[in-house]
Amino acid sequence: MAESELKQKWQLGKKDMVFFGIVAAVILVLVLGSSKRTTKAVPTDQIHQQVKSRAECMACHGVDGVNPRPISHTKADQCFQCHLQPTNWHKAMP
Repeated sequence: MAESELKQKWQLGKKDMVFFGIVAAVILVLVLGSSKRTTKAVPTDQIHQQVKSRAECMACHGVDGVNPRPISHTKADQCFQCHLQPTNWHKAMP
């Protein structure tokens, strides 16, 4: 018997359908969950419009600042990956 005759043609089965359903559900959750930000936007006041560096942000929002980040806040220092910038804001800080 030839090798090609021994190989069976793949057929879509119940387990395959369940797998594809789970993959589709995960993709749907990721797409719908990433469409809306739930974090606070940066205020549009004069103080925030003038900030041009991370150091300036941390002067107020660091541990010893007048409005420190909450303890539950992530330790990442990339603010604008989560927080929206005010309208007419200069380019995002590095």
